[in-house]
Parts: sequence; C-alpha cells; structure tokens
Amino acid sequence: MPKLRSSSALHLRWLLALPKLGIVLLIAALLSLLWLLHLNEVDEERTSLIKDVLWLEQNLRFHLNGNEEQLQQLAVDMATLADEKRIFRLRAGHLLKNNPEITQILWFDPQRKLIDALPGTTLPEHEIESFGPVVTEKAFEMARRLGKQVYSEPFFLEGNRAFVELFVPIYREREFNGMLVSVLPLDTLLDNLVPWWFTEKYKVVIIDDNEIQYAAKTHIEGLGNQTYEIPFDPPGYGLKLRIVSYQSSTNPLQRLLTIAIVALAAGVFWSLWMVRDLMKKRSQAEEALRAEHAFRTAMENSLTVGMRARDLKGKVVYVNPAFCKMTGFSSDELVNSTPPMAYWAPEQIDESYAMHQAVLAGEAPVDGFEMIFMRKNGERFHALVYEAKLIDGNGQHTGWMASVLDITERKRAEELARQQQEQLQFTSRLVTMGEMASTLAHELNQPLAAIASYNTGCLNLLERTDCQAHEIRPALQKVAVQAQRAGKIIRRVHDFVRKSEPKRAPCQLAEVIEDCLGFIEADARKYHVRIECDTPEMPPIPADRLMLEQVLLNLIRNGIEAMAQTPEGHRKLKIRVSREETELKVSVADHGCGIPPDIRDKLFTAFFTTKPEGMGVGLSICRSIIEFHRGRLWAEDNPHSPTGNGTIFTFTLPLESA
Repeated sequence: MPKLRSSSALHLRWLLALPKLGIVLLIAALLSLLWLLHLNEVDEERTSLIKDVLWLEQNLRFHLNGNEEQLQQLAVDMATLADEKRIFRLRAGHLLKNNPEITQILWFDPQRKLIDALPGTTLPEHEIESFGPVVTEKAFEMARRLGKQVYSEPFFLEGNRAFVELFVPIYREREFNGMLVSVLPLDTLLDNLVPWWFTEKYKVVIIDDNEIQYAAKTHIEGLGNQTYEIPFDPPGYGLKLRIVSYQSSTNPLQRLLTIAIVALAAGVFWSLWMVRDLMKKRSQAEEALRAEHAFRTAMENSLTVGMRARDLKGKVVYVNPAFCKMTGFSSDELVNSTPPMAYWAPEQIDESYAMHQAVLAGEAPVDGFEMIFMRKNGERFHALVYEAKLIDGNGQHTGWMASVLDITERKRAEELARQQQEQLQFTSRLVTMGEMASTLAHELNQPLAAIASYNTGCLNLLERTDCQAHEIRPALQKVAVQAQRAGKIIRRVHDFVRKSEPKRAPCQLAEVIEDCLGFIEADARKYHVRIECDTPEMPPIPADRLMLEQVLLNLIRNGIEAMAQTPEGHRKLKIRVSREETELKVSVADHGCGIPPDIRDKLFTAFFTTKPEGMGVGLSICRSIIEFHRGRLWAEDNPHSPTGNGTIFTFTLPLESA
C-alpha cells in the first residue's frame, strides 16, 4: 500500500509538472517571438533611418555643392567680364532668390573692405568681425592662400544663431582681386533643405565634437529610440548631423494580436493553474477517501455488532464481517439475496416475513425488536435488531441499515437471573414466614383450642341420656367456624410460601392489602400499632398478586418494627392508595425513627441492612418486583409525623391492560 501511494503521488507530480512545463515553454516561445518581432522592427527602423540619413546627407551636399558652383561661376564672371558690379548685383540677386538658405552675399576687396552686399550692405549684426574676427579672418586668408572656396568655422551671433560662411576668391589674371562671401545661417539651412516629411519622423540636429548644438529641426517631441550621426562636410570643422528617430505608432492589428496572444497565454496559464488546483484537490480528496475508507473498513471489521444494509425493495446490499460470523454465511452468499433470507428460522418464517414488511414500511419499533435467526449449521440464536433509514450523500432515502446483536447469552443470563430472583423471593417469603411463625402459631392455636373445647363439650352432652340434637347443633356450628378460621390461616400461609411462576393478571389492590393485613394483624397487636387504610374503589390492575403481597408485607412489617421506640400513642401506620393520570400510587407511612440521608441512598442495595439479624434483601427484592411491574419505589421523610421523624415508602403501578 505505501508503494502504491508513493507511485500514485509521483505520477500525480509528473502530471502536474507537464502542464507547467508546457505553459513555461509556450510563454518562452511567445516572449521570444515578440522579442524577435521587436528586434526586426528595430532593425527595420535602423535601416530606414540610415537610408533617410544618407538621402538627407546627399540632398544637403547637393545643394551646398550647387551653391559653391554658382558662387564660383560668379567669381569667374566678375574676373573676366567688364562691369563687374552690375554682374554681381544681377547674379547675386538671382542666387539669393533661388537659394533661400543663403541669407546674404558679400563682396570684399583684397584688403577685406566691403565693396557691395545683397540684400544689403550691412553685415550680419553690423560687422562680422565684431563677433568673430579670428574665424572670418582665418577663413579669408585660407581661401586667398589656397585659391579655392573655403568654409569658415561655425560661429554664433547675437540672438544665439549659428552661421557658417563660404569664401570664394576672385582672381584676375592670376592676381587676387577680391572675395565673395555667402552667409549661411544653419537653422535657415535646415529649414529650407530638410523636407517636412523628414521632420515628422526624425529630429535633425547639427552638433560638433563637443556636443554643442548649432541648429535643430523637428515636428515631434519626446525621447528618441535610435540615433545616427554622419559628418556634415561641407562645411566640416567637426560638424556632424545627428538624426534621432522616434518610435512610430505601432500597428493596431499587431498590437491587438500581441494583446490576444498575451491574453491567451494568461488564460491558458490560469486554466492550467485551475486544473492543477483541481487535480491537487482531487488527489487530496482521493487520499482522504482512501484513508476514510480504510478507517471505516477497519472499524467495521473490528465491530462485534452485525451490520446489514438493504435497499428499498428488501435486497441485501451489504453485510459486515461480524454479521457473517454471526450467521455463518459468507458475504457473497448474503449480498444480493432477497426474502426469504437464508438465516431465517423455518419455524418462524411467517413472523420474520411480517417483520420484514414492517421494516420496509417504516413501522419497525424504534427501541428494536427480537427475532430468532438460524446459523448456517442450523443452530438458532436470539438476535436484537435495530433498524434505521439509510440516507445517501444527497439526502435521499435509499434503504435500511440494521444493527444486529446476538443476545443468546444475555437471554440465558436473564433467565438465570430471573430464576435466581424467584428463588430469592421464595426464600425471602420463607424467611418472613419463619419470622412470623410464633405469631401465626398463636393465631392458629386460638381456633384449635376453641375447636377442642367445643368438641369436649359436645362429647359431654352426648354422654347424657337426655341429650337432644338441638343442644349439640350450636356447638358444632361454632366448631365449623373455628375450623374455617384455622383453615383460612393455613391456606394463606400456604399460598404465600408456595413457589410459582410470575404471572400478571387483573387483581384488586384493596383485596391484596386486606390479605396482607390478615397476616400482620397479630404483629400489630403485639407491638400496639394501629393500622389505618385509605383504599377507595380502584380499577383492577395487571399484576402478580403474590408479588404485591410480598412487597406490602415487607413495607408494613418494616414500618411496624421502625416504631418500636415510638410512644404507644403515636404508633400508627397509614396505608393510602391514590389514583394518578396513568398509574396508581400506594404509600406506607410510619411514625418511626426515620432514615438518615446517608443510608437512604443505600437502602435498596442488595445485602445492605440496618437490622442486626437482617439479610438485606427485602427492600432490594421489593424494588425488583415493582420494576418488574414497570413501576417505581422510593422512600422519603414523613412530614406529618408528630414525632418529627418517620418515613413514607411509596410505589407506583401503571394502569395498563393485562
């Protein structure tokens, strides 16, 4: 059994682990898929960013190269053609009109004196040199020395605007004749050369190696997720274009799909978790059920009480080992059997079937009933059966459950106890008669002496010759009366001491009391005790007359003996009979010495006595007799005793049909 439970528990753990492993793998796969999709998106965004940056770099380079070529052509034309001022005005105006990123074109002489400028002769912020003479002078000297166009380093003017300038030298017959300068504000450059759609996706920033920002353009806000930098050459000087991409709005369908996958994974995980809990609870319930079943089986196997279950039609559906041992039949022989049952005694088949029908009808006695069953070997035994409804887990009545007790030994013990009790009662009556022998002898001696006296008188009369029959008749009549009196005493003693089976028959309680008084009158006269009887007309009761006489005689004699020390004027014994609703109540009250409370509890215990020569069985037998008649016997103080003591013995007898 332990190995089976261990294997089952291991199997259950594997069953619980597999769904967990499956859901973990599923979640890992989904997370990996989402991560790969994210990496793919990031890679695509990166590729798109690089493509757009390269396009922007080419576009800026193309425009700046175009500006360089046009400004170079203007320098050539001004060096070779006459009326160079008109050419400057005409061509510079056209250049400014077509290239809005150029805000001003300047014309300097070799000594860096301003000759002309468009759109005005005023330099940015009045004078370039006033802000950055080193920057402009350096670029001017480099362009004259190299003989080709040169960009200046970026510089800031008031208003925090960044500029670069393009210097193009003018040579006439290989002689330096002046300098053309185009002024390029970097923010204006971005505004005119970076298209609007580009700024809807990216932020374009011009910075240098020191992370100084010179210009920026974008139409969106927030933090970028990718950045790409490329040298901004021309103009060079460490300038870089930094393009920051912003996360594009996620595809709603893709987001919905992701949410659905996550929700599905969560649902599957929750479902598996619920299944795990259910399996765990089921395993625990099965384990508890196995333990409960094992416990109940062990308990049923250890019972000495036979258990038998029948369905509503009377078919046996279950028997426990004790019932099988009790009847001698196996479980296979009894289960699914229908009436008549194999353990029914053939001689009581009708009674057994009638009780079977009563049980199925729900009319079985609540306090059980006795039947005679037969073992497989034919041996009969007495069984005490208690039937109860069999209720299933849904509260439905599905049959009857019987508890069967083998009471054969108990019946034998009860019969033996009954015989012993009868013998003890008989012995007690003999003892009582022995104790009353002298009194009874005195009572019997009186009629016998009278008979002898009347007989002598009759004989004397017969010796006379003149004797007449009418003279002898009265004496003979008195002899007959005294003989009847003596015979009545002998018959009463004989009836009292004879041994007979207990028999309950209708009897008048008043007649029983009268017979008892016939026995006890002599003792009452001896002890000077007055006996009063209050016995109104009562209905007959089913009782054993002899047993009731024994009870009353014991109680009356005890009352008389208890008043041995009571003054003669107060020696009175009262017998009273009253009728209650369902019973008769008989009380015997004396004015004796009373019973102490500590002795009263032991008063009805067998072999307990307060008399020096008593046997201690009288009151115990009295209580047994009254309980045999389904009544009660008790003792209490007599509150009406003039001596302040006294006891009342009371017993009840039910008013029931015989």
